[in-house]
Amino acid sequence: MVKAVTEPKEKAKIAAKILLDLPAWFGIPEATKTYIDDSQTMPFFAYDLNQEAVGFISLKETSKYTVEIYCMGVLKAYHRKGFGKALIAAAEHYAVNQGYHLIQVKTVESGHYDIYDHTAQFYRTSGFKDFEVFKTLWDKHNPCQVLIKCLKHHQ
Repeated sequence: MVKAVTEPKEKAKIAAKILLDLPAWFGIPEATKTYIDDSQTMPFFAYDLNQEAVGFISLKETSKYTVEIYCMGVLKAYHRKGFGKALIAAAEHYAVNQGYHLIQVKTVESGHYDIYDHTAQFYRTSGFKDFEVFKTLWDKHNPCQVLIKCLKHHQ
């Protein structure tokens, strides 16, 4: 089940455990450390399975109307089992309750690396749409694809 995590040290512990299990996505130590450190101050949700966090998602406000999936990861052994979709659903529920209208995520543009092609496809099947590509936001070898999703507000 997905639960909100509020304690910064617990957020860091969960993020570190999961990101270190995903070196194909999070293989640059400095960047991984930044994700772990930054996530301590952000809204943070973990998927708890039998008293063990197997996935997490952290969120960052990018405007009054938009929240970004800042970082997300699921232990490799639990990929393709619905945990990521549950984390996205929790993030969307939180975002709607906070009054956001859009949720966005950044990944590497499709067509450069198979692993990121799968990541982008995961977001697309979760309802995200391609928004814009920034060819040099990160560097010329990793063009940044921004995907967005409109959030449904319940009346």
